[in-house]
Amino acid sequence: MAIKNKNIQLQDLGTKDYKDTWDYQEELFDAIIQIKRKNRNENLTLETPNHFLFVEHPHVYTLGKSGDLNNLLLDEKQLQDKGITFHKINRGGDITYHGFGQIVGYPILDLDNFFNDIGKYMRSLEETIIRVLAEYGIKGERSKGETGVWLDVGTPFARKICALGVRSSRWVTMHGFALNVNTNLGYFDHIIPCGIRGKAVTSMEVELNKKLNIEEVKSKILKHFTDVFEVNFVSDQVNI
Repeated sequence: MAIKNKNIQLQDLGTKDYKDTWDYQEELFDAIIQIKRKNRNENLTLETPNHFLFVEHPHVYTLGKSGDLNNLLLDEKQLQDKGITFHKINRGGDITYHGFGQIVGYPILDLDNFFNDIGKYMRSLEETIIRVLAEYGIKGERSKGETGVWLDVGTPFARKICALGVRSSRWVTMHGFALNVNTNLGYFDHIIPCGIRGKAVTSMEVELNKKLNIEEVKSKILKHFTDVFEVNFVSDQVNI
């Protein structure tokens, strides 16, 4: 049996195009899959790496494989006029927005190093963000049947502050979460976020009525991810 590797290689990609980042995720994802295949086919116990990418994307809408294109409320010309790109992608979930002032995290993990339970993985991502928000006095919650982190669940004022969408194969994950920190929420007006009508979207800036330090929020995410997943982050800053 392969050695369980609890170390995660951390990279902060800064601001990076969505498609370029997706391609890079796929490279890391496929490399882990190849090691797992080699282990299985040759009866080896090679260690599999884990990765965590922080990134901020220029304006983009992404539609998950089970999503409905009708939840995008702009046509191609309107997207171009507003400087927004659009991609159909291979994660779960429906449509969402990524843009400036939003922290996107992509854990590319071999869950054989941790636990073989996608439901637990999703709940652990939510728990990480819930703990981060609590440090700022924001009460994040889960909403039954709706992934992500919400505020005021079960009231007419329910609103989402963090979206989740994940792909997994052979217990390897990619894609991840998008936490609205200082995000311009106007871009959500052009979609039906996550395909859920009548639910608002919010940000930490809106809730606290002040802009936040993005790097400080990232550090808190890493702290709580470390505690929830019982891992160790190793910085691996490279240019790609």
